[in-house]
Amino acid sequence: MKKYKIGYTTGVFDLFHIGHLNILRRAKKMCDYLIVGVSTDQLAWEYKNKKPIIPYYERVAIVEAIRYVDKVVSQTTMDKMIAWKELKFDVMFHGDDWKDTPLYQKYKEQFELIGIDLVFIPHTVGTSSTDLAKKFFE
Repeated sequence: MKKYKIGYTTGVFDLFHIGHLNILRRAKKMCDYLIVGVSTDQLAWEYKNKKPIIPYYERVAIVEAIRYVDKVVSQTTMDKMIAWKELKFDVMFHGDDWKDTPLYQKYKEQFELIGIDLVFIPHTVGTSSTDLAKKFFE
């Protein structure tokens, strides 16, 4: 397993669950320093068409408390190249449920041009914030 210096991952992290923890744990095993971008409520609305149940600042506090996380930043755009220009990470981690999407194929191509790896971490089957919300609010 390759070890990176600075890793980056993002998410809404609404209704924090074991799948979120698994991604953060696995990402941290592959890098010395893990930066996590937490999507703002506005960004979550823009790309998921729904408002998070847990407010942004509470989601940030939860992610900051995770021992695998070294730094939390606001994710205000889905453009990962903007994040790279600011944070200069060596690798970006993401759940493999996004692996074959056009958006992440584009990022993979862009990152390859500048020597940044995109590593997909296995999605935890059977858990998602959407599924949890349905259970709670049905």
